[in-house]
Amino acid sequence: MEPTYHRLTSANCDIVLRTKPFTEIIYWGLHLAHFSPQDSASLERPIANGRLDIDTPVTLGAELGRGLFGSPGIEGHRNGLDASPVFTTSQVEQNGQNLTVIAEDQQAGLRLTSELRLDKSGVLQIRHGLTNLRVGIWQVERLAITLPIAERALEVMAFHGRWTREFQPHRVRLEHDSFVLENRRGRTSHEHFPAMIAGTPAFSEQQGDIWGVHLGWSGNHRLRCEVKTDGRRYLQAEALYLAGEMALNEGETLHTPWLYASHSNHGLNGMSQQFHQFLREQVIHFPENKPRPVHLNTWEGIYFDHNPEYIMQMASRAAELGVERFIIDDGWFKGRNHDRAALGDWYLDEQKYPNGLMPVINHVKACGMEFGIWVEPEMINPDSDLYRAHPDWVLALPGYEQATGRYQWVLDLSNPQVFNYLLERMNWLLGEHPIDYVKWDMNRELVQAGHNGKAAADAQTHQFYRLLDELNRKYPHVEFESCASGGGRIDYEVLKRTHRFWASDNNDALERNTIQRGMSYFFPPEVMGSHIGNLRCHATYRQHSIEFRGLTALFGHMGMELDPMTADDAESAGYQRYVQLYKQWRPLLHKGKLWRVDMPDATTQVQGVVSDDQAQALFLVSQLAMPDYTFSGNLRVPGLDPAARYRITLLDHPQISVVGKGGHTMRKLPCWMETSQIVSGEWLAQAGVALPILDPESAILIGFERV
Repeated sequence: MEPTYHRLTSANCDIVLRTKPFTEIIYWGLHLAHFSPQDSASLERPIANGRLDIDTPVTLGAELGRGLFGSPGIEGHRNGLDASPVFTTSQVEQNGQNLTVIAEDQQAGLRLTSELRLDKSGVLQIRHGLTNLRVGIWQVERLAITLPIAERALEVMAFHGRWTREFQPHRVRLEHDSFVLENRRGRTSHEHFPAMIAGTPAFSEQQGDIWGVHLGWSGNHRLRCEVKTDGRRYLQAEALYLAGEMALNEGETLHTPWLYASHSNHGLNGMSQQFHQFLREQVIHFPENKPRPVHLNTWEGIYFDHNPEYIMQMASRAAELGVERFIIDDGWFKGRNHDRAALGDWYLDEQKYPNGLMPVINHVKACGMEFGIWVEPEMINPDSDLYRAHPDWVLALPGYEQATGRYQWVLDLSNPQVFNYLLERMNWLLGEHPIDYVKWDMNRELVQAGHNGKAAADAQTHQFYRLLDELNRKYPHVEFESCASGGGRIDYEVLKRTHRFWASDNNDALERNTIQRGMSYFFPPEVMGSHIGNLRCHATYRQHSIEFRGLTALFGHMGMELDPMTADDAESAGYQRYVQLYKQWRPLLHKGKLWRVDMPDATTQVQGVVSDDQAQALFLVSQLAMPDYTFSGNLRVPGLDPAARYRITLLDHPQISVVGKGGHTMRKLPCWMETSQIVSGEWLAQAGVALPILDPESAILIGFERV
């Protein structure tokens, strides 16, 4: 069969595929202005000695039956038979930049449908559908998407973490074998964010050829970067199935989650900007086209100690500080006085709220704010009326003692009674109260996730999606936040159903700099909850200035996590100042292009946002630790119009000491900080501006305005 080629194209990225007799990506890189299908013949591979006498492609399905000898994309069997499928293309349809390829293996009785969509942002969306065409169950063990990448991608970057320390990047140089990332915790997880980036050696924020992928899935997953012994490389991503979890009857189809992929020849910034553009145009949909409102969440202010009169005083004070959305966190429902009881009993605690929630809600709205509330519907405490009435509703395997986590178990959402109960309780909460916002938490992993005696972790994730889909359909005005002990469930698939993520339960500004930077590789600021916390952080007990806390919270969806009634005058003035600063700059922060800047000293972290018309820019310089060098160096500012001239303004900064003990001069500030300067965008990009000497755990905010 003569090879057939198809091309998907965007302004900055092209993908060329051979679709017959099999489907293989032969090019994924920069946009080709002069492409001709005949060019593809130049990439036909030789056949090496001592190996198979045929070419072995790295297809989208990565079939072991073709002699791939690497990690296959499909594993399974029909009672031990039909376990080595080889797919031949039977139908190809292209509609613009959307491509559907249908391939079959008549011997194994299987069909593989591959859907590819190249967005104008340059982001590729791809998924597989596997169909059983024959009588008899085909047991699916693995179904992965495989994307070949260039041989020059010698370095791999991924993200590790834990509770209160999410999105920590790490790298390996990969010249042989595989790098594998697996998550078996039943949710997206703090530990293994489902993303992987491969690129040329020492790729950075502003330099290098890179290929990045993110699996849009909120459950178990596996990602891999593999190097074949012939030097070819590929990225692979899949939902990870537990034993016996996936079985296809005749006519049934299993779809992979969508995989989102981006190529950039401008380093990590280029990749991030493509993902951000894609999310803003295709995924993020707020109920109203309004600025992201400033939050105040009560959790770190009062915990479980709920007094309606005091909460209304908190709301009044919050409104005076400029807060626009007031959220009551955990502790409002029956018997919830600590974290060891009452989850599942979604009825109002009438002892705490003898007059119901409405007096508080009405007061919050009279103060000009929206009202939000916390829930954790997927969980149940052993000490709850619900468990005492329905012990069989727990997600578990029979015959084993299910371990608690944070004193709680998980409800089996595949049980129709459980699903209907939660839907009824959420209908009561949202249908009988004018609630604008729901903080949806999920505070433990899945262990022995079982339904009717079989593994059901994958089904649990799908039922969670279905529950949110029902609520979004019925209450389209309500915004939902995805919070799973902070950053435990952050991915593109849950973002289709929610409007904000709580990035971490750790509100320490120093730690948040790293966490939020890691999250920024795949998510824009407007969906990243970033709050100003108490002077002494509740997670780490460190203390930071209001300037450092305020500026760190600025580059996200700002809020406060505290009790405003207990703040002194200086703290309150700081809260008010940074709320106003956020309101002033949020149109730029939430619509502009994000840039992270490579600095010679890793203790200095810089990020900024430049408006689409390049008229304005805002850059945050954070000094995370004692600098390696005496001088912080020059900040070279990316993204500006080189032909335009910009006024440099110091918008916010800590008290920078100039005179030390005994009157001796300690520091001289850069002249642009003391006198107004106007310079060209070209000069700012190539030469930059000298940074002041900053103390550890402090930050400054610099503005650039075209004149």
